[in-house]
Amino acid sequence: MYRKILIANRGEIACRIARTLRQMDIAAATVHSTVDAQSLHVQEIGESVWIGDAPARQSYLNIDAVIAAAQRVGADAVHPGFGFLSENADFARRCAEAGLTFIGPSPEVLTLFGDKAQAKQLAQRLGIVTAGGLDEPSDDVGTLLRALSPLPRPCILKAVAGGGGKGMRVLREGDDARAAIEAAIREGRSAFGDGRLIAERYLGGPRHIEVQILGDGRGQVMHLWDRECSLQRRFQKVVEEAPATSISQALRERLQAQAVALGQAVNYLGLGTVEFAVSGEEAVFLEVNPRLQVEHTVTESVTGLDLVALQIRTVHDGYLPLSEAERPEPRGVAVQVRLYAE
Repeated sequence: MYRKILIANRGEIACRIARTLRQMDIAAATVHSTVDAQSLHVQEIGESVWIGDAPARQSYLNIDAVIAAAQRVGADAVHPGFGFLSENADFARRCAEAGLTFIGPSPEVLTLFGDKAQAKQLAQRLGIVTAGGLDEPSDDVGTLLRALSPLPRPCILKAVAGGGGKGMRVLREGDDARAAIEAAIREGRSAFGDGRLIAERYLGGPRHIEVQILGDGRGQVMHLWDRECSLQRRFQKVVEEAPATSISQALRERLQAQAVALGQAVNYLGLGTVEFAVSGEEAVFLEVNPRLQVEHTVTESVTGLDLVALQIRTVHDGYLPLSEAERPEPRGVAVQVRLYAE
């Protein structure tokens, strides 16, 4: 097992990962920016390396600084948590080059699922229903206007490298398509350095259902049940529930099977979440988040599993630490609420 893991993150998620590492008897270290020098994660974890000033690009997104910190503390692995560098294929690649294990999928899988258009194409090849529309992303306004013209309203624009609701615009009857496209391109470039968009039909009032998966990197993938994250504000999740209580058992099993098939197709390693939009018994694939999710705790609450421990053991050992027969059935319902300061 790993001797020491650098947690390349801050705040509650860094503290949460450190708690599991203590239980696994693995030493932990972390990183901090100038303004976080006295923050909770630094105080709780105890060993932390300063990696730059407050702006994330100068600290938590600085790949050179994070890798240097891991080497300085003698870590043999890096856990990225969520956000920041957790889905950065270049970071995963640089970790490998430095002799550090990245606790997550391969750089190739991060690249695939980090591009919504590529992920949608994979789903289509597997026979999984998607929202149609423009397959190849573009930041050309004319191309996007032509792609939108045959789509019924409402439809949606999405930044191909997006997340957290950034670079997304819903177009309804009478909306100015050109203005929406230009705004989404600007937001995508500002937030992700990539202004390319995809366009697809929009399901009005859908439920947002996601399936937790765990893979061994060699084609063995299992699901760890499902969650519902339908209550959102500006495309950002506010209330999360496990398991999803609003869908039929037949639909639940179909979504679980599709999520596992996506993971098997790419030899998925570690934890990931496959997301769907559901309306009645109709479901369309949305995306794969190739990392630990904020809402993983509700799955832990109803299963008794420590998902971070499973993630670390699977990446280290190269095989699943429990069989499907050993996978606990969900007991009860757990709800997580996020507090937003606007």
